[in-house]
Amino acid sequence: MASREQQPLVILGLDVGDPRLIEQMVCEGTLPNIRGLIDRGMWGRIGGPEMLCEHGLWTGIFSGLSRRQHGYHYFRQLQPRSYTLQAVKGPDVPAPPFWEHLKQSGRSVAIIDAPDVDPVLGLPGSQISHWAVHDPPSPSLSEPPELLPDLAREFGPQSIIIENLNSTYEEDVEIYRQLLSRIARKGKLCRHILAKRSYQLVVAVFAETHTGTHQFWRYRPEANTEEPRALGNAIRNIYEQIDEQIGLLIRAVPANANVCLLGGTGMDDHYPTGGLVEDFCLKLGYQVTWQPAESAFNAKAMFRRIVPERLRVGLSRYLSRETREHLLSDTFRNGTDWKRTTAFAIPSPYTAFIRINLVGREPEGIVPREQYDQTLTRLEADLHELIDPATGDAAVLNVSRTTEVFKCEPHESLPDLFVEFKPLDRFLESLVHPKATLRQTRPEFFRSSDHSHEGFFAMAGPAIPPIGDVGVIDLLDVAPTCLSLLEWPIPRNMPGRPIFECQASALAGQIQVAKGKRNPGVLKSPTLTLQKKRPE
Repeated sequence: MASREQQPLVILGLDVGDPRLIEQMVCEGTLPNIRGLIDRGMWGRIGGPEMLCEHGLWTGIFSGLSRRQHGYHYFRQLQPRSYTLQAVKGPDVPAPPFWEHLKQSGRSVAIIDAPDVDPVLGLPGSQISHWAVHDPPSPSLSEPPELLPDLAREFGPQSIIIENLNSTYEEDVEIYRQLLSRIARKGKLCRHILAKRSYQLVVAVFAETHTGTHQFWRYRPEANTEEPRALGNAIRNIYEQIDEQIGLLIRAVPANANVCLLGGTGMDDHYPTGGLVEDFCLKLGYQVTWQPAESAFNAKAMFRRIVPERLRVGLSRYLSRETREHLLSDTFRNGTDWKRTTAFAIPSPYTAFIRINLVGREPEGIVPREQYDQTLTRLEADLHELIDPATGDAAVLNVSRTTEVFKCEPHESLPDLFVEFKPLDRFLESLVHPKATLRQTRPEFFRSSDHSHEGFFAMAGPAIPPIGDVGVIDLLDVAPTCLSLLEWPIPRNMPGRPIFECQASALAGQIQVAKGKRNPGVLKSPTLTLQKKRPE
């Protein structure tokens, strides 16, 4: 067998790689190239506490660093030691990708659209960032710099396809056409780069599953809508087209390459709940609205009193994103009486981020450290008492305490609670609590899907044991596994371990299953044994 050093590592990514959909399509035979990796190697789901929210997910996958280390959890976060909201982008976070550690190795890399990653200077090879990604953080960049104009001449400039939350059916048909076209161009661009030279590390990520799943979620046959069904298979077709490009790329790399497929996260039915969380903090007395003196003239307060909320939402659509964020931050900072507020929520439509107004951390904190845990316990109890009036069921699925999940003290950047609501195929206008009824109106940002908390992976190659399903791996184990496959030392600041090491006992059990044990609920095919997952 060839030495590990001569075995390239190829990482192929789906910015959204829904594990339930992938497993279903693999069983149906509609993703033959992903199925080939499963048949030849190992596969499973990506999970762990780092999957609590979608933003920062790829930062953790590629850097191997925890959120407690880099603090990135949302595109809108508090500036430390302030009540000002700031925009945060992946490339700004102090969490470099694992291939930065290869600088001294002399190994050549090809990095193509790794999400939330800028090119790493000083690495031989070809790197291009933000060319065809979901919601690019900046114009395209490349290393070496002359690579970008060369690729633009051959494949076109940066390709931006933005979700249109208010699209017509005809506009969705055009977006679908653009996404399929971009998948083909991305595949050609990747093969063009791979043909230039040999690389020891290849990373190429397709983002069309991310944009496309959000855009076409309402057309799915199982969706509870009356939308036209001509786009009913749009999401599946996007996966199939990417699977075809994956096959072409696998055939374009050396036969002894170790290949790893990463699907960042899945998707669920979900409507915005941000207004309910804001009302929760206000009506249960955690957050207190600032009231200007009767004699004071406040133009913004006057505007909010005179202009109905629905009209304000409509007017905001004509403002730039930067202007809207500035106005939101201004309202958030100046609209709260911080000297009477014990807890507050960072504005977000889906996963709720609740923060304690902690003495010594917040500028006007009123909750002393010795009351921090007690306040969190009261918040958790109140959140679990929220009831969906239509069903009588609890509305909150899970509340995660940051200090416990990430094993840290109250964090400078992270919220103190991550709150997940139960996925629903309808918009919640109200929730009932024993002390109050919470209400929200339809917000400007309104879509019927959001991210789930598991991803997908499959690996095959000379260094990958062909042992099938290994269950759920921790997101932070991906980067150490990649460095291990490249036979490069794992930095001490990476808390994860290589899959082969931390899954040793589980792998032994899987080998026994592969030797002949049968379990109920196993879906059998001539070359594939795929465990059916329990419904989420």
